[in-house]
Amino acid sequence: MTRSPAGLRRTLGMGDAVVVGLGSMVGAGVFAALAPAARAAGTGLLLGLAVAAVVAYCNATSSARLAALYPASGGTYVYGRERLGEFWGYLAGWAFVVGKTASCAAMALTVGAYVWPDQAHAVAVAAVVALTAVNYGGVQKSAWLTRVIVAVVLAVLASVVVVCVTSGQADAGRLDLGASSGPGGVLQAAGLLFFAFAGYARIATLGEEVRDPARTIPRAIPVALGIALTVYACVAVAVLSVLGADALGLATAPLTDAVRAAGVPGLVPVVRVGAAVAALGSLLALILGVSRTTLAMARDRHLPGALAVVHPRFQVPHRAELAVGAVVAVLAATVDVRGAIGFSSFGVLAYYAVANASAWTLRPGPAARIVPAVGLLGCVVLAFALPWASVVVGTCVLLVGVAAYGVRRRLRAASAR
Repeated sequence: MTRSPAGLRRTLGMGDAVVVGLGSMVGAGVFAALAPAARAAGTGLLLGLAVAAVVAYCNATSSARLAALYPASGGTYVYGRERLGEFWGYLAGWAFVVGKTASCAAMALTVGAYVWPDQAHAVAVAAVVALTAVNYGGVQKSAWLTRVIVAVVLAVLASVVVVCVTSGQADAGRLDLGASSGPGGVLQAAGLLFFAFAGYARIATLGEEVRDPARTIPRAIPVALGIALTVYACVAVAVLSVLGADALGLATAPLTDAVRAAGVPGLVPVVRVGAAVAALGSLLALILGVSRTTLAMARDRHLPGALAVVHPRFQVPHRAELAVGAVVAVLAATVDVRGAIGFSSFGVLAYYAVANASAWTLRPGPAARIVPAVGLLGCVVLAFALPWASVVVGTCVLLVGVAAYGVRRRLRAASAR
């Protein structure tokens, strides 16, 4: 068993890395993001999905190239630091940790809402505690559980697609590609749907725990993204064909509404279980990724240095995992953040903007820079096309991070003098 120089054990192979990415992407996002995206884009939902996929592809390609050169925990935090300077790496890490911590709480509350709606907060806290314990026991245990979750979720989604497209209620006329809400609605939908695509970052943030990372990560990221895009496209087409854009936009549980409209209400409990399992998979992968970025930032003293400790037996950043789990548990117990998709998307788009800017510096020449240029532009456009509340809150959070960085720099300079 090999170890990275920093002390984490390299145990994940190609299949494990793909599964970790799928656990984040083919998760609760497909159960939750379609409805708000349909409200934004109307009949342009599929166009929004295509735009989100293009931006996600550019981001994934840039991340894969960078991960091959910098196979360390932290993902874009490390890439930005190495290619653009300390500040940009810090800003990417700050956007990721804050945005994804809110996403963790949202996923936990999604579990509670499906498992026991009357006690959603209590179930959410229990889910956070349980999955933090799983992550504490080692990344291999997390990968094994994620594999089971992905298999269950894919089976449920396949059932939904088959039931919808073979029902007498399916109507191809509902798949109109015209953008009834205009280009702005399509872009806003793409920004919201990006929330569901962003899971491939988990593969890069686990760079110190992947075997042969220079070869494995660049292969695993596009494979995971390709599978997720195929699944999302099939589900979106199936649900739209039964509900139509207007009904989908009004749905609180779009997949259960779709199977009910398709005339198979007996499948509703199965879809509910699948949604809860999917949210658990997303939560597991999110805690895994946020704790690794926390580890990387703690090593550089952007976060408390005590969080940089690696457990001598389990070879995981156990203090970072416990800290992330504690913060998420408090949020899940006290705040309803199920509407945090826009805020999370803003933070993650800022994170990938730094990734694309970093990839721009890798190799000169127009051909090598087209993908990161498109990715960077796409991230900026989609971030500011999100609902205004998400843009305002996201911008304020980034400014708080910038202020904290400035204070830390001043204190460090004063100490050096």
